[in-house]
Amino acid sequence: MTHRSCPFTNGLPTRRERPLDPPDAFGELRADQPIAPMVFPDGHEGWVVTDYALVRELLVDQRFSSKGSLKHLAFPSDRAMDFDFEKDLPPGQFEHMDPPDHTRYRKLLTPEFTLRRMRQLTPRIEAIAADRVAAMRRKGPPADLVHDFSLPMSSQVICDLLGIPTEHQDRFEADSSKLLNLDTAPEEVIGALHNITGLLGEVAERKLAEPGDDLLTKLATSGEVDGAELIGMSLLLLVAGHETTANMLSLGTYALLREPDQLAKLRGDESLVEGAVEELLRFLTIVHIGVQRIPTEDLEIRGVPVKAGQTVLLHLPSANRDPGRFPGGDQLDVTRRAIGHLTFSHGIHQCVGQQLARLELRIGYTTLLREFPDLRLAVPEEEVPMRDNMTVYGVHSLPVAW
Repeated sequence: MTHRSCPFTNGLPTRRERPLDPPDAFGELRADQPIAPMVFPDGHEGWVVTDYALVRELLVDQRFSSKGSLKHLAFPSDRAMDFDFEKDLPPGQFEHMDPPDHTRYRKLLTPEFTLRRMRQLTPRIEAIAADRVAAMRRKGPPADLVHDFSLPMSSQVICDLLGIPTEHQDRFEADSSKLLNLDTAPEEVIGALHNITGLLGEVAERKLAEPGDDLLTKLATSGEVDGAELIGMSLLLLVAGHETTANMLSLGTYALLREPDQLAKLRGDESLVEGAVEELLRFLTIVHIGVQRIPTEDLEIRGVPVKAGQTVLLHLPSANRDPGRFPGGDQLDVTRRAIGHLTFSHGIHQCVGQQLARLELRIGYTTLLREFPDLRLAVPEEEVPMRDNMTVYGVHSLPVAW
């Protein structure tokens, strides 16, 4: 790859110059070199793509595979060298599969995430949000929005959906955090993984003996998956289902509190919330490292020769800031029509739980703005600790007052 400059020689940077913006290097690449070479921390030579149209195109290109896409991890970490996802993760991780395997698993889940199902869940999610607000009021300011509202709300929703008893929330939240922390030692990752899969195995066995009206029961009694597959599917839903939404709730609130003019627009017109959710999803793009694909054949992308087996990293935060698709994309605008953002990916791997995430975010933001008209940061904005050491971006804590 000597014919082109290599801007990243040890994976992608995760530290940011400004907390709500991707590192500047990605915007520069998008303008000058939308597909650029990079060297992964293990020495693998691959590519990074930063242009919206090209990322969207490659997400549906059938010459690219999701299988084995985590063989070479993009972030500098001991885990990138010592953790074998294909060996250490249980089966059923359909996010990293191609059809027909991917299709078989996803088909089992799709009926549980329809708009009709979301309407049925709405009253329960509203009640959970109201309970969290009541708890915050009893505790009094200052509160940590992450641990007093966002995380318990999203964890309760996913527990209800899967059928996991509420008393296990603390157990899987701590282990999920270890799985997503880029600094977690490989042996701790394995330990956290075993803890969560052990919990899911226990719950699944109970569902066979005492069926309930929940997703784990439906999967366990479907006859379509074995016990190991059930645990793998549930692991993906559990960790992704509560971590992503919790971080969007907290980081989105932080972004709004930093932008009082945008916050005022939302407070003045609740009908803007649905569009504001899409804009916050676009603007923040909490899957801040991106997604990876593997070409199955030698090909050419915009005149650049790419060899089969070379990992291609699709940088979603940069794509979602592309001014060619979202003019003024580096600015938060809650009145923007941010339709078409790639935060939930695109194509067959588009997030199966995206409608649930949208519903939780709409209810969460609306509840906070309605119940706390004077919500504000309880510390200077520069003192809020950011999750740049996590695979899902956000804030570690968010002290607020009202």
